Amino acid sequence: MSVRQAIQDVTDRIAARSHDTRRDYLNRVEAAREAGVNRAVLSCGNLAHAFAACTPSEKAALAGDKVLNLGIINSYNDMLSAHQPYQFYPDIIKEAARSIGATAQVAGGVPAMCDGVTQGQPGMDLSLFSRDVIAMATAISLSHNMFDAAVYLGICDKIVPGLLIGALTFGHLPAVFVPAGPMPSGIPNDEKSKVRQLYMEGKVGRAELLEAESKSYHSAGTCTFYGTANSNQMLMEIMGLHLPGASFVNPGTPLRDALTKEATIRALSLSAQGNNYTPVGHIIDEKAIVNGLVGLHATGGSTNHTMHLIAIAAAAGLQVTWDDMSDLSDATPLLARVYPNGVADVNHFHAAGGMGFLIQELLESGHLHEDVKTVWGNGLSGYTVEAKLIEDKLTFEQSPKESALPKVLTKVATAFSPTGGLKLLTGNLGRSVIKVSAVKPEHRVIEAPARVFHGQEGLQAAFKAGELNGDMIAVVRFSGPKALGMPELHKLTPSLGILQDRGFKVALLTDGRMSGASGKVPAAIHMTPEAVDGGPISKIRDGDMIRLDANEGTLTFLGDEKEFFSRTPATEDLRSQHFGMGRELFAGFRSLVGVADRGASVFQ
Repeated sequence: MSVRQAIQDVTDRIAARSHDTRRDYLNRVEAAREAGVNRAVLSCGNLAHAFAACTPSEKAALAGDKVLNLGIINSYNDMLSAHQPYQFYPDIIKEAARSIGATAQVAGGVPAMCDGVTQGQPGMDLSLFSRDVIAMATAISLSHNMFDAAVYLGICDKIVPGLLIGALTFGHLPAVFVPAGPMPSGIPNDEKSKVRQLYMEGKVGRAELLEAESKSYHSAGTCTFYGTANSNQMLMEIMGLHLPGASFVNPGTPLRDALTKEATIRALSLSAQGNNYTPVGHIIDEKAIVNGLVGLHATGGSTNHTMHLIAIAAAAGLQVTWDDMSDLSDATPLLARVYPNGVADVNHFHAAGGMGFLIQELLESGHLHEDVKTVWGNGLSGYTVEAKLIEDKLTFEQSPKESALPKVLTKVATAFSPTGGLKLLTGNLGRSVIKVSAVKPEHRVIEAPARVFHGQEGLQAAFKAGELNGDMIAVVRFSGPKALGMPELHKLTPSLGILQDRGFKVALLTDGRMSGASGKVPAAIHMTPEAVDGGPISKIRDGDMIRLDANEGTLTFLGDEKEFFSRTPATEDLRSQHFGMGRELFAGFRSLVGVADRGASVFQ
């Protein structure tokens, strides 16, 4: 299968730009492989510590260097609905390992916070930084050098990117990512959003709002809208790190458990001791990254991955830019309509044909690289299947040629849009990204006066006071990585949505983030340079005319540029927001973090 020239051009560009850094990375992977697992050369004291809690048979096995040992990196906690099912996975994995004469140990746990809980709260300032903490916790977990391969248990926003960055620092080890799946469908997501808007307008009370939220987020499993968590699962499958068809199988089902067992066996089969050595550092190359980006665009995925995928790529020695992402978006059709880009949820997407149908369509149309390595074998065509349990046996059947729900998931020939869901915005205000897949065409070009706020609380207060009664581009600044850790500003969505529904032309411009569920209001986010660095966003004043054109990919101050750039940048005393809820512990992160278009990482 040949890939389209526009896709190939971006792939070649990434490979050329990354030639030296990728070579150095692969050399490190090879050096680590040659060094091997050091169980056999550990001192007796080292080894005794490593298997002190094991059974006698496990100790006997681990005392040598022949029996394979699988590391489990677990993000379990029982507060996050998506991660609660992982409580039971280690036992399932250990049993599956024993069935083939191997052992498995929980190498370590990583933190897993929920943006849904911290949204609009001080704890949100730790959210983006938690990705890099998770990467470091993963490295610590694997640093005992006891493992021939590893499985990674994670679902949500920063957890999967952090796990993958950590896994890539141990790029010589095979890695299989094991999802827990989405919760069954609750009330429709658009109905929940309507109640949120009614609450902001004072038309319903807190009791009605809580009832609606609880009916939406109602059981174990991932939230069902297509935000960052479910974008993560799509990415792990299309990049070849999941088993085929594994992403969106509900938790607590026999099929889910069967996939987990098979993931264990598959991870061990890829070790250096066998004939099918496939380390994660070889899977994640420029083709896999491009495939992930194409999948993100084709499904209208999360804006957070405009940073996460850059950071993941960097961990594998690959240099990816927003320009690469934008060019791929221009070359990729939008094939999915899942909330907030439609009314369906991920369960409907899965029922329509899911990942197998999506990958099949994108492969046949030349939008994906087929010649990649995956945990399932060489070639992405092995992922054009559905996972099923037939007479208690895990089976993979070819995906249907037609979508069961064409209004949710469609063919390339009938794409919802000829281009993808993300767009790069450039102009005299800097660089930012916008998610347009949920924005109606009539709202994609906004020319309006600025209304400036230093933080989302100011906008919320102005809305409640009835002060926002006209066209505006709301500028929310001092919310970038260096300023506060780049919190999501998703709580602004209902207020801005109400103003849009009232007929006003409304947009958001910010150096902060929006949720992976960014919706109908145009939002220029991740603005770089950020305000705390004296970027142009720090020079904007109330009343300045700004034009946001998502069609052309421009974001422009309209006026006397010489006068604009001669202005003294605004400043803000943020010290009070650097303490409390653990934020004081992250002063080092705020000083080290890179810019948004470089992945907002503390490692670069």
